[in-house]
Amino acid sequence: MQQLRIERGEYEDDVVTPVGAADASELRIWLNRFLYRGMLFSMGSIAVGLYQLNRDVAWQFAKLSARNLALATGVEVKLFGAENLPREPAIVTPNHASHFDIAALLGWLPGQNRFAAKKELFAEPILGMVMRTLGMVPIDRESPAESIEVLNRMARLADSSLIMFPEGTRSRDGRMGPFKRGAFALAIRLGRPIVPVAIHGSAGVMPPGKYLSILPGTVVVEVLPPIPTKGLSDDARHRLAEQVRDRIATRIAAARETAEA
Repeated sequence: MQQLRIERGEYEDDVVTPVGAADASELRIWLNRFLYRGMLFSMGSIAVGLYQLNRDVAWQFAKLSARNLALATGVEVKLFGAENLPREPAIVTPNHASHFDIAALLGWLPGQNRFAAKKELFAEPILGMVMRTLGMVPIDRESPAESIEVLNRMARLADSSLIMFPEGTRSRDGRMGPFKRGAFALAIRLGRPIVPVAIHGSAGVMPPGKYLSILPGTVVVEVLPPIPTKGLSDDARHRLAEQVRDRIATRIAAARETAEA
């Protein structure tokens, strides 16, 4: 496992935490796969039912279910930098290394945050129903203009933050891809702050191409200082995207550097 150092300020000791997957037997991996699929369908169906009765209770249940999934599969999620979250609604822009990123963000980030996700996920029988019920936003990657319009309508109505993965899809090799500009154009248009988030260790815990396999381990969600967008012109979206990507890449590299030291 890698080690990540989190600086805690002048009057607190730095935190050094492991990130990534621990050793696991084939039996544990098989069991975790069974738990993941079973909990996704059962807890998702319950959340949809609860939503019809009480929206806040449904959200609390969904967040609790994400935490219970991590607990059942032996994954410890640690949140650092929550004090960097602004009080006003923001556009949250994490890196995207595995499907487990969604569970970590849903379960550990405060509030009822909506996700923007590719529209194909909404075609899944249970997952799609859960996502539509909780107000998640479908993105049509074949029609960027239509997707921006959908995001505009949703963001203006919602009083919660919107989570958008700027890479557009999860990484297939653990390396962060280029950032698309949509999240940053939307933030500038709405005057919302951008909140970069570095997710560490999720690619090891839920490796791509392993058919929903979850390995026990540690995932760190690190919220970085927000970047204001009020007063920026639309042309600034390119610079803003690069600035956010550089910040996240620096923190991701910090875990590798600690491991190599």
